[in-house]
Order: sequence, then C-alpha cells, then structure tokens
Amino acid sequence: MSRIHDALKRAEQERATSLGGHVETVLDQPAVPQVSMPAPANTAAAAMPSMASGFSYEALLAQCPQTNWTPDTRTMLFFGDDENRIGTEEFRTLRSRLYQIREKLPLKKLMVTSALPKEGKSFVGTNLAQVMVRQHGRRALMIDADLRNPGMHRHLGAPQTPGLAEYLMGEADELSVLQRGPMENLFFLPAGRVVSGAPELLANGRLKLLLQRLEPLFDWIILDSPPVIPVADSTLLANFCDGILMIVRSNATPADLARKAREEFQDKLLLGVVLNGATTGKQSKYYYGEAVGKV
Repeated sequence: MSRIHDALKRAEQERATSLGGHVETVLDQPAVPQVSMPAPANTAAAAMPSMASGFSYEALLAQCPQTNWTPDTRTMLFFGDDENRIGTEEFRTLRSRLYQIREKLPLKKLMVTSALPKEGKSFVGTNLAQVMVRQHGRRALMIDADLRNPGMHRHLGAPQTPGLAEYLMGEADELSVLQRGPMENLFFLPAGRVVSGAPELLANGRLKLLLQRLEPLFDWIILDSPPVIPVADSTLLANFCDGILMIVRSNATPADLARKAREEFQDKLLLGVVLNGATTGKQSKYYYGEAVGKV
C-alpha cells in the first residue's frame, strides 16, 4: 500500500470532517492526465487536501530516508560556496527558459537524454535539479531511470539502492526509495540494483503510478534516461514525461546520430538541445539551444 496515497486519503477525510460534511475524493479513482498548468509543490492543487486540514507535503517527505551524500565537486556545481563557477550561469539561463516554456505549456516532468553514452546527461540532469531548488520554496526530484548503467548516484555520492528497480519489482514503496540529501528541497530516487529486463519493468505500469503519486509533491521531476541509440528505454520513458531535453557533446556527438535520436521523439515535446562541453577560449561553457532544428 502506498504511504503517499494513505496520507492524502487521511487528509481528505480529516478535511471532510472539519467542514462538517462530505467532500468527494478522487484518490481511489484512476488518475487522468492534467492539462492545466502544474501548481507549485508548496501549494495544494484543487483535488488535494488543503493545508487547513493539517496536511503537509513537508511532513510526508520527512519520512524519506536522510542519506549522506558526498557530491563530486568537479561536476556538481551548486554544492559548494562558489556562486560563479564556470557553468553555473548557463544552468540559471536554462532554468529561466524552462520557466518561460512553462508559462505556455504544462511542464513538470522533464526527461534528460542523449543519443549516445558519455555525453553528459547525468551531469546536466543533476545540476539542473540543483539550480531549480536554489529558488526559494521550490522542490525538485531527480530520478535515475537508467536501469542499465545508472550514473546519477556517482555524481551525487549517494547510495544506489534501494531505488527505482526495487520499486518497479514491488519490493519497496515510494517513500522508502526517495533520498533526502544535504541540499534543502532536493530529493533523489536512485536507479537501484542493476537488473535484467529493463524495458519490461519500465512498461509494467508501476512507473506511471509512481509519477502520478509523486507529482503533487514536487515543482520539478527530472528523469535521467538511458541514451536513445543503443536501447529502447528512453522512448518508453518519454511517454510519462511532459518534455524532453537532448544533450549533445560538442565535437563528439556525430550529427547523423543526433538527428536519428531526435527522430525517435517526433510525436513528443522535444524542448531543445543542451550543448555540453563547448569551449570559448580557455573556459568551458554549457549552452542551451532553443531551436530543435539545429541538432
């Protein structure tokens, strides 16, 4: 049984009692896609219990294990005290442009992928989540959905298990696989142990249910997917996300493979391209390209 579902249901019942009447709940009904703009995680959506009922997302998330992370300071740009490290301003620009898109389109669940391995998708996904929570009151969840070759936990210096694999196999519930780290409002769901049959696990229905239950708790959910060309996992994951960012490594990603990867998402919302590892003079920069056609 889901602890998130139970907590929301109890809060609805308490709210109905406090109002002296019956409040219809939709928690036992199948979830349907929302077409309205996602509300910030620190405000209650219409179908969720009001804060007056005593329900608190913070109290619910406090049940997640507190873990000790040892972030790789070479790649994790926002864990240190230097606010002006190379690359930080580019991530702030990327954050701003995603919020601009969010003004026009529902955008909360964001998949970060690449054509090939070692192009920097885990680096971009983790730093993007960090810069999101630098804004006051914003909560972000990083999900390592690369069940074949997980990498987010190495950047964060976080435990790899239990994680998504254990949840998809029914061995753990949502809150037991979420980690709270040293940065306020930043949460992590690792990939878990490496298992066979990744596409079948991702398509068994539990991932969709997981995202439906977690979505009200966070302002942003960022999924790190496997690369597009070698395996089919990313096309499955795209079905559960509101938008996709493609990572391309400067002077490394073959143009034909980048185009082929892009074609996998013809019917999906491909938001743009992050050019990783581009250099200007002696300084490395990270650029965000709005025009998908430039891939």
